[in-house]
Amino acid sequence: MKKILLTGSRGFFGSRFIRSLGRDYEIIATTSDSLKITIRSDVENIISAVKPDYVVHAAAIAETDFCNKNPERCRAVNVEGTMHFADAVKKTGSRLVFLSTEQVFNGNAEAGPYTESDTPVPDTEYGKNKLEAESYIISECRDYLILRCTWMFGVPSKGLPVSPNLLWNTMQMILKGEPFKVPANEYRGITYIDDMLDRFNTILGLPEGVYHTGSVNNMSRYETVCHIFDALGIGSRIPELVIRDDEKYSGSPRDVRLDTSAARGLGIVFPDTAESLSRCISENYLRV
Repeated sequence: MKKILLTGSRGFFGSRFIRSLGRDYEIIATTSDSLKITIRSDVENIISAVKPDYVVHAAAIAETDFCNKNPERCRAVNVEGTMHFADAVKKTGSRLVFLSTEQVFNGNAEAGPYTESDTPVPDTEYGKNKLEAESYIISECRDYLILRCTWMFGVPSKGLPVSPNLLWNTMQMILKGEPFKVPANEYRGITYIDDMLDRFNTILGLPEGVYHTGSVNNMSRYETVCHIFDALGIGSRIPELVIRDDEKYSGSPRDVRLDTSAARGLGIVFPDTAESLSRCISENYLRV
């Protein structure tokens, strides 16, 4: 059985990764308590001891405002920590699988969707961290996959954490029963976490490189939220609760959609966001 060293195992992605792929791989799960990725020798020691076939590096400080306010701390984790893995895997021949983000395109002036050959222009510390880490991996690693992922969503599950995501955030706002604003000039992919993990075995076998992965979504954020209402069977409550915000991003629409054709051409095909949201709501018997 092949070995995967996983970082960020207590997070939204990592905890579900263990549940989904634990039967297929021997997963050595690490946390910020068991492995200090900012300490080079700690990373080198665990890679040397475990000799994993893959290192799935999901650990990161991803909260945008926190990163903007604490740039040095976040760079130490998001960039320097990644550098330590990129250097350490050279000695074992392990494949480094790095989870990056659509946020590397957050400052681009032109509209998406973006291909892997488009030049990213991040305008947040988090996006800058991820792009710097990507660049180091590309220049220093012998075998790597960089997965630029869209915003992943899911719902609480027994024993597993949930991170803020569009579906869960929307359901919480519905339960509050108070009207809330939703931007009509924001566009981004939204991917069901289960769809990502169901394809991860195939993803691990992709040729080395950078890949845009996840569901295609050409709906605005406002339209996506309206779809959630419809899928929950409460579309009639949209006028009562959802305030269409045409002012936010009106001067320059926010568009961080990813063109996933390269991955699709290699067999990594995702359902679109509307379909995956409807299925998640149905599979989990969600009601409000």
